[in-house]
Amino acid sequence: MCGITGKIYFKNDSVTEQDILMMNEKILHRGPDDGGVYLSPDQKIGLGHRRLSIIDLSPLGHQPMSYLNRYQIVFNGEIYNFQEKRAMLEKEGYTFKSHSDTEVILALYDKFGKKCLEHLRGMFAFAIYDEKEKTLFCARDRVGKKPFKYYLDEKVFLFASELKAILTQKDDYQKEVDYVAIHHYLTLQYCPAPLTGFKNIQKLEPAHYLFLDLKTQKIEKQRYWHLNYSKKLNLSKTQWKKKIMEKLDESVKLRMISDVPLGAFLSGGIDSSAIVALMSQHSSKPIKTFSIGFAEEKYNELKYAKIVAEKFKTNHREFIVKPDAIAMLPMLVRQYEEPFADSSSLPTYYVSKMTKEFVTVALNGDGGDENFGGYGRYSVQKFGMLYDKFIFFHKQLILPLTKFLAKNIKNTFFDRTYLFARTLDEKYNYRYLNYIRYFSNEMKAELYTDNFKQKTSQINSSKIVAEKFHEAGTADKMDQCLFADFSTYLPDDLLVKVDIDTMAVSLEGRSPFLDHELLELTAQIPFKLKLKGLNNKKYILKEALRGLVPDEVMFRPKMGFGIPIDIWFRGELKDYAYKTLLSEKALARNLFKKEAIEKLLDEHNKTQISHAYRIWALITLELWFQEYFD
Repeated sequence: MCGITGKIYFKNDSVTEQDILMMNEKILHRGPDDGGVYLSPDQKIGLGHRRLSIIDLSPLGHQPMSYLNRYQIVFNGEIYNFQEKRAMLEKEGYTFKSHSDTEVILALYDKFGKKCLEHLRGMFAFAIYDEKEKTLFCARDRVGKKPFKYYLDEKVFLFASELKAILTQKDDYQKEVDYVAIHHYLTLQYCPAPLTGFKNIQKLEPAHYLFLDLKTQKIEKQRYWHLNYSKKLNLSKTQWKKKIMEKLDESVKLRMISDVPLGAFLSGGIDSSAIVALMSQHSSKPIKTFSIGFAEEKYNELKYAKIVAEKFKTNHREFIVKPDAIAMLPMLVRQYEEPFADSSSLPTYYVSKMTKEFVTVALNGDGGDENFGGYGRYSVQKFGMLYDKFIFFHKQLILPLTKFLAKNIKNTFFDRTYLFARTLDEKYNYRYLNYIRYFSNEMKAELYTDNFKQKTSQINSSKIVAEKFHEAGTADKMDQCLFADFSTYLPDDLLVKVDIDTMAVSLEGRSPFLDHELLELTAQIPFKLKLKGLNNKKYILKEALRGLVPDEVMFRPKMGFGIPIDIWFRGELKDYAYKTLLSEKALARNLFKKEAIEKLLDEHNKTQISHAYRIWALITLELWFQEYFD
């Protein structure tokens, strides 16, 4: 796992080694083991690399890497099938100097051009410069595990694994807030691709490539892979169980290839438990496992992680996160570099930090919910579509009743019940956003100053997710939900969190559930086998894992990887929230009304309605402004 940087001038200016070294320095944490710079003979192209050595620890794995005296590559990621592809290329007459997957990518590009992407199984972001043709080929993996951010104008193309490297090039890019991205962030808790929060800096979407012809300055952006839910396989439950386990086991085994020590995150949920179970079958030594917990019992999953650790006799370690961990928040905001409000970034950082003390690679259970329908919101969405048949009865009785209860009993349950009731009039794809959003349009209207409203008045955040439903390529409305999450929440939130928190401590994270061949298989499973009835989530996965994962882990209620900020903002962090959000500095940004912020904080502290995640979103946004714009 590594970090990449690059700078390309289209006209008269020259790239210097110092330019690239400055960019590399900002992503040193991504690759502390080695670094390198390439400058083209005409000094129009500069490529940089920071290396975290995982495969082929010898100097032959150094990057930027040259091939055939023609190609130069900077690459971040892991290609799990590189040995198979290397053998295939050797039969075609290709030779290799190293044992790295990087060199295999270069040979595949020489043979197949842009179609080399079809041969890569793994996670990646890379740029290949062809000295002969004067072209630059940049690509990001199918799911979006590895980041690729860039700035482009008529003069220069800047790219990097993290945009903080781009910000070092002050003569070429002057930073400016993108208020549209902030508007979307307050709905979604993240900036949806291609937005980043910085005006004109973009992130390349998953499964896309950029191709720059430097002679003509022609730029091509293309999607090269799309997950297809339209073709279902008519298999028996027994057949599905066998197929799922074979592909998941293969995916885990591939991700255990490493020349450095590896372990696993163990949350105590089904997905990470399944990964640990399968890892144990492929290891002669105890697997090293790592868990995070909280003093607040409602949020603590350590007892379930211990059950799995004991069953598979892992070398297990755990860590308790306490409210004083909030002191780490400014550092995390700096690392995330975009506005980002997923509070589980905090425990993810801590488990990554603890894990790095013992291993360099950690497998995780990310992607199980998107593969097998594990989120509670899928149950709500399915119930809403069934409930549509009773809409007349609903309008006459249920809607007025839920409104009355929400107005008079101030707690989260009735607040959510009324939210469900009043949004049933919306189209199903727009309705879905209500179950995942932070601030609704009504809340924003109350919160925003006139100044901020003016900047975002024509922007509808609901479309970001709703339009993904129709890109899914299937008429099944529940499969469309999976695709929407797969296209937005997964790459722009979950995978960002794992990449940033692991790379902040120079740890590589691997996700077997997000192997693209496994994804293509699970997309062919009828949705009714994923969510059976209204509440039996991940049905077919649980059936496949019977006898492997302990029942007390598999059939317990889903908790999610949350932290007790609801409790913290009513206790130890109450004053911190008021002080941060009502400071003169925060209010002077002229984005939010003081009285609206006070109302939000007071309602959280004086009623049973929880605004914890909204408060967290506003705090991390304020810290982002302080870090990058003050």
